[in-house]
Amino acid sequence: MDVVALVFLIVIAIVVAKGVRVVPQQNAWVVERLGKFHAVLAPGLNLVIPFIDNVAYKHLLKEIPLDVPSQICITRDNTQLSVDGILYFQVTDAKMASYGASDYVAAISQLAQTTLRSMIGKMEMDRTFEERDDINRGVVMALNEASTNWGVKVLRYEIKDLTPPKDILHAMQRQITAEREKRALIASSGHRRRQRRGHRPCRHGH
Repeated sequence: MDVVALVFLIVIAIVVAKGVRVVPQQNAWVVERLGKFHAVLAPGLNLVIPFIDNVAYKHLLKEIPLDVPSQICITRDNTQLSVDGILYFQVTDAKMASYGASDYVAAISQLAQTTLRSMIGKMEMDRTFEERDDINRGVVMALNEASTNWGVKVLRYEIKDLTPPKDILHAMQRQITAEREKRALIASSGHRRRQRRGHRPCRHGH
C-alpha cells in the first residue's frame, strides 16, 4: 500500500510540474496544444495542461546583437569593398517569430547582406565612405519591411569595416600623406614670410 501511495504521489508531482510553467522576465514562450499553436505565455507563473500542451518555442525579448559576416561588395565604379557589420534586433511578436520563418536570425543576416550589396552597387567608392550613415539607415528600412512577417524589428545597423583592395588603400594613404605634406609646406612657407616681414629693417629719411 505504501508503494502504491508513493507511486501516486510521484505521478501527482510530475503532473503538477508539467502543468506549471514559470516564464522569466523579458521572455515569451509559445505553447502548442496537440501540435497546433495555442498561446503565448507571458512572464510569471502560467498553467498548462500536462501532456497535451507543449512549450514549443522560447524567445528572448531583449535587444539582440547579430554580427553580419564580411562580404565583397562591388561599387558602381567596379571597386571591390570588403564590408562587415553588426545589427541589433528585437523579437516583437513571439507567434510570428515561431512560425513566420524557419530561422529568422539567418533570414535577417542574409537579407542584410543582400541589401548592403545592392546599395553599395549603386554608389561610387568615394561615396560609400562619405555616406556610411545613409547606408546604415537604408539597411534598417529594407530589413524592417520584411522582418514584420518574422515577428522581429531591426533597431539599427552599423558598418564595422569598409575596406577597399590593398592597392587602392595604399593609393589613398599616399594621397593623404601628400596632402599633409602639402599643407605643412604651405604652413611653413607662410611662417617664413611672416618672419621676414617681422625682421624687415626700418627706413629713415626721405
